Amino acid sequence: MREASCIAFLKWALPQVGLTWSGFRRVHRQVCKRVAKRLGELRLSDSEAYREYLERHPEEWDRFAAFCRIPISRFFRDRAVFDCLGREILPALADQAISEGAAMLRFWSAGCAAGEEPYSMSIVWICELSAKFPSLSIEILATDVDEHQLHRARIGLYRGSSLREVPEPWRKIAFEQRGQLYEIKDAFRAPVTFEQQDLSRFLPVGAFDLILCRNLAFTYFSSERQLELVRQLCAELKPGATLVIGNRERLPASPDCLLPWFPRLGVFRKSGTMAAQE
Repeated sequence: MREASCIAFLKWALPQVGLTWSGFRRVHRQVCKRVAKRLGELRLSDSEAYREYLERHPEEWDRFAAFCRIPISRFFRDRAVFDCLGREILPALADQAISEGAAMLRFWSAGCAAGEEPYSMSIVWICELSAKFPSLSIEILATDVDEHQLHRARIGLYRGSSLREVPEPWRKIAFEQRGQLYEIKDAFRAPVTFEQQDLSRFLPVGAFDLILCRNLAFTYFSSERQLELVRQLCAELKPGATLVIGNRERLPASPDCLLPWFPRLGVFRKSGTMAAQE
C-alpha cells in the first residue's frame, strides 16, 4: 500500500473509531503495515477496497481499531515523572489518606500495556515509601484493551532494555534474572490486579487516589472523546487525588475539577484539599 493512500485512508477511518489522525502522525507506518497485511488476508486490492469492505461489514471496525493499538512502554518511562511521584506526589497523597483515617491508597494505571507502569508504581512504593507509611497499603488496578499485553504483564518477564531506567539498587531488589530476561518478584506483583478494559468505552469503578492515563487517550483519542473522558476521570478521582497524563500531552480543556500541580510533568490534582503549585 502506498503511504499517501494509507494516510488518506487513516484520515477517514480513524474518526470512525473515535481516534484522531494527529495522534498517529508519527506512528502511522505501523498501522499502515497492519492494514496492508489485512488487505492481503481479504484479497483486497487497495485501501479504497478496504474502505468499501468496512462499510459493508461493520464488524470489521473492531479489527481495524485493534490495528491502531501502539503499545510503547518500559519501566520508569519518563523517569522524572516517577521521581516526582516518589518524592512529592505519593507522600502528599499518603499524608492526606492518613489524616482522613484511610488504610489504603488506590491507584489506576490506564493503558498498562505489558505491566511496566503499574509494576513501576509498586516498586516506588515498596522501595521508597512503604517504610515511611507503615499504616498504609496500596492497591493498583492495571487495565488494557489488549489481552495479549495483559498476558505478558501477568507473566512478568522482561528484557533488560525495558529496565534501563530502573534505579540500579531497585533493579536488584525487584527483579530476579532468568537467563536473558528479568522476572518481577512476587512482592511487587502482589499489589497489582490486571483487567481487560477498553478505555474508549468503559471506566472502572472509583474512587482512586491516583490515576495514570499517560500517552494514550490524550494523544490518540478524538477531541470529543477526550472531553468526555476528562469529565469521567474527574468523577473517578477522590477530592485531592491526582491525575497524571503524558508530559507531552495536553488536556482538551481546563476542567474546574483539575488544578495544575506539576504541569511540566503532566500532573494535576482534583480540587479538594491542597492548593496548586508549579
